[in-house]
Amino acid sequence: MKRREFLAALSGTAAWPVMARAQQGRKVFRLGVLTVGPDRNLDGLFQGLRDLGYVDGQNLIIERRYSGGQADRWSDLANELVGLKVDVIVVNTTPAALAAKKATSTIPIVFPTAFDPVGAGLADSLAKPGGNVTGLGLLIPEMNAKGLALLKEAVPPLTEVAVLWNAANPANFIVWRDVEATARAIGLALHPQEVREPKDFDAAFAAITQQRPGGLLVLVDALLNQYKSQIVDFTIHKQLPAVFPFREFAELGGLMSYGPNLPEMFRMAATYVDKILKGAKPADLPIEQPTKFELVINLKTAKALGLDVPPTLLARADEVIE
Repeated sequence: MKRREFLAALSGTAAWPVMARAQQGRKVFRLGVLTVGPDRNLDGLFQGLRDLGYVDGQNLIIERRYSGGQADRWSDLANELVGLKVDVIVVNTTPAALAAKKATSTIPIVFPTAFDPVGAGLADSLAKPGGNVTGLGLLIPEMNAKGLALLKEAVPPLTEVAVLWNAANPANFIVWRDVEATARAIGLALHPQEVREPKDFDAAFAAITQQRPGGLLVLVDALLNQYKSQIVDFTIHKQLPAVFPFREFAELGGLMSYGPNLPEMFRMAATYVDKILKGAKPADLPIEQPTKFELVINLKTAKALGLDVPPTLLARADEVIE
């Protein structure tokens, strides 16, 4: 071997222990994810983390815990993540956030889709959360009320609307007030149908079928979002015009949706996780609100329902599915 090649090889060999020590000394973070169940919106969070340099199995360990729609499991699952000494907990529903906050006052909690974090007792204010919970808000009351008004615009003869909502989520009671006020203003009678866990859907669907309303409003909730396929299938089978909170429902065949882009909100939540892992305090990170709301209309479904969607409404849609 030539002298120059030998020295280069020796130099490379000497560098290996240094590199190994550096790799071994690299901080590995542990992220807790506390949600209803597997959700493709979480892909936005994980992609955002990858873009910021976090790789699962290398410098990040992700601990996933799912309630399966059972509200009584939140407390145990939150305590389990606290016991694992995770660095941050990401939640996607108010009950999970409340359980996590009760389980720990020191581990930061990031909430990509908060309904009313101040009203729910999760934060002191949007600008200065003040505790260990921060993230993004959804402007849910206004969003659902707007969706109801859009449904009335799409179906002018509408007089009665069923409302599917999760009564186990305390944040929904705030939403209900705005929805009721909007219904009164546009002359709609509401028929609320509660679900608290997965087994309640069949009874709720049966009650809606018996009431024979002219339309359906689905309120924002992680449990309802988890069962979006079943809900959309029900509206298609019963020929029921419905408005949903997120575009995924319209893509599955629901008539229309109005709300923010959920995967994008979860991707933005990754920046909160990153800042916290780099030393920022959740108490000092303002809770942001989405700035863009999408109106998606499934024209194929409208035609199947025999609806002539007003051209003025179609013109305002961000996307029309044909």
